[in-house]
Amino acid sequence: MIRISRLAAATAVALALGAGAAPAMSQTAARPAAAARPQAKPRWPGLPPGAVEAYATMRDGTKLAANVFKPEGKGPWPVIMTRTPYLKDGRIDPEKDPKGARMKEALAKQAKHYTDAGYVYVLQDVRGKGRSGGFYAAFENDVEDGYDSVEWAARQPWSNGKVGLTGGSAMGITSNEAAMAAPPHLVAAYVVVAPQDLLKNSYMGGVLKEKDVIGWQRDQGIAEDVLDQGRRRVANDIFWQRGAMSANARFIRIPIYNVGGWYDIFNRGDVANFEYLQNQGAKGARGNQKLYMGPFGHGNLSGGLEYPGLDRLALGGDQEIRWFDHWLKGIDNGIMAEPPVTYVMMAAAEKGAYSPKNRILRSANWPPAYREVRYYLEPDKALSTRPPAAAEAKISYRDDPANPVPTVGGANLTFERGPMDQRAIPARQDYLRFETPALDRDVAISGPVKVELYGATDGPDTDFMAKLVDVYPDGYEALVLDAPIRARYRHGRMPDEVRMMTPNAPEELTIDLWNTAITFEKGHRIALHVTSTNSPRFEVNPNTGEAPGEHRLPPRVAVNSVYMDASHPSALVLPVVYPDDAKK
Repeated sequence: MIRISRLAAATAVALALGAGAAPAMSQTAARPAAAARPQAKPRWPGLPPGAVEAYATMRDGTKLAANVFKPEGKGPWPVIMTRTPYLKDGRIDPEKDPKGARMKEALAKQAKHYTDAGYVYVLQDVRGKGRSGGFYAAFENDVEDGYDSVEWAARQPWSNGKVGLTGGSAMGITSNEAAMAAPPHLVAAYVVVAPQDLLKNSYMGGVLKEKDVIGWQRDQGIAEDVLDQGRRRVANDIFWQRGAMSANARFIRIPIYNVGGWYDIFNRGDVANFEYLQNQGAKGARGNQKLYMGPFGHGNLSGGLEYPGLDRLALGGDQEIRWFDHWLKGIDNGIMAEPPVTYVMMAAAEKGAYSPKNRILRSANWPPAYREVRYYLEPDKALSTRPPAAAEAKISYRDDPANPVPTVGGANLTFERGPMDQRAIPARQDYLRFETPALDRDVAISGPVKVELYGATDGPDTDFMAKLVDVYPDGYEALVLDAPIRARYRHGRMPDEVRMMTPNAPEELTIDLWNTAITFEKGHRIALHVTSTNSPRFEVNPNTGEAPGEHRLPPRVAVNSVYMDASHPSALVLPVVYPDDAKK
C-alpha cells in the first residue's frame, strides 16, 4: 500500500529491536574461554501464549523472526504462514500496555483456529519489523523474502513440506508477492483485500489518494521531503512493476482464494487478480481460483446503510479452512465443485429498512454475463438511455483548488468510509448531479462500471471525478463507487503517454469506477455526480500543468466543461444483468 523511506523505517526498527533486545551476556563473556559453558537462550517474554520463536535466514543472511504454533500430537503437519509488517507479537511490552496483552491473546486465538484444524501456523515479522533484522522498505523485499520463508518453513522438522499463505491487506500483498516468486513448496493461498498494483491503487486515474497515502505516511513520522518524493511517483516505471500483479501474476502457479469488499480500498485488485489467474494464469493457477466479494470496506462502514450478516469478514473462518483442507491435505470436501465466484448482490440497505433483495449469488466467472447500458448525460442534468441529438451542449463550472468539494465516504482506509449520504455536499456550481427519473422496475448490475466523459479545461491539466450514486425514495444519496482521472494521464501512465490538454478542446476521458454488484430498486434513481475535486480523499490538482510534486506556480481557477451532445456523448456505462429474481 505505502512505501516508506529506508531511513525512517530503519529508525523505527532500531527502536523496536532495542525495546526487545536479548539479555546481555557480559558475565559469560567475562569468564575465561575454557570456563564458558553453553547456555540456552532465554525465551523471549513477548511471545503470545503457545508460540515458539524461530528464525529463518534469507539469501542475503538477514534473519527473520517468526512465531510457530503447533497442533497437539505428533507431526509433521502442513503449514499455514502469514508474513506481517504489523508485529508478530503485537505490542512489545504487554506489562506496561494492557492492550498489548489483549492483542497477544487475540493472536493466540487466531493461531488456535489453524492448529485445531491440524496445521502449523507460522506468523513472521517481515524484514525490518518487530524481531526481524534488516531495514523495512514496504513490499520491496517480499518477493525474495517470501520465497525464502516458504522454503524455510517446508524444511522444518514439524513441516510435511506443504505450505499455504494467508493474510489480509498488507499480509495479502506479501502473500501475492511470495506467490509471484513461485517457491516450489507453496501449494495454495488465501488472500483477503489486496491490490493488483500499488501504483494503480495509490494513484487512482493518476490522482494521489491524499489522506490514505500521504496522510498515513505523515502519521508515521515520515519527513516532508520524502512525502514529496512519493507525490512525484505517478508515472509507471520498473520499480512499480517489480511487485505488480498485472506484470507478474503470470508466474503464479497455485490456487488462490481472493476475498474482497465492494467498498474496500482494494476492490479492483481482488477482482482483477482472480480474473487473470482463473482465465489466463499458468498451469496450476488457471481454473483453480475462487473469488468472494461482499458489502464491506477496509474497516466498519460509515453512514446510514448496513448489511447485517454480510458485512463482516474474518480470517481463519470455515471457508478458509475448507480451502486449505482441500489443497494442503487432499480432502475431498466439495469446495472445488462449487461455482468459482460467490458475491453479494447489494440492494436497498437503509438501517431499519433492509431489503430482502440483498442476497448471495454465484457465478461461473467474473464478471457474470451482462450487457453495457449507457445512461447519457443531458443538459438538464438528467440521465437517459437515449443518445443525445443536440449539435452542441455542455455544462461548464469553475474549479477552484482553494475551495475543493469535501469527501463524504468512499473506499477509504484512515477515515470515514463506505456508502455515505452525498446530500452532505450542498448544492454548488462545481458539483453536477445527473440522475434518472424514479425507476419503474429494478435495474441490477454486476461487473465493471465506467464513465465515458467528454471533458475540456481552459488550461493544460485538471481532474474530473465521477461518483455512482443510488438515490433512495427518501432522498438518501448512497455512494456506490467513485474514482478520478487526471487529464494528462488520459492515454496512460507510461512516460511517453502523458499528454497535456489543448485548452477548451473536448477530449474523451474514461474513468474506471471499478466493479460492483447492486440492484437499483424500483422507485430509486440512478445518479452520476461529476466534479473536479474530492478532498481529502484525493490530491487537489492546482490546474497549472506542473510536474507532480512541484509547487512553484500558484494554483489557478480552471473553467472545466462537460460535453453532452451528438458528437460528444458523455455517458455512465453500467453492466446490466437480469437474474431471474430481479425480474419480479
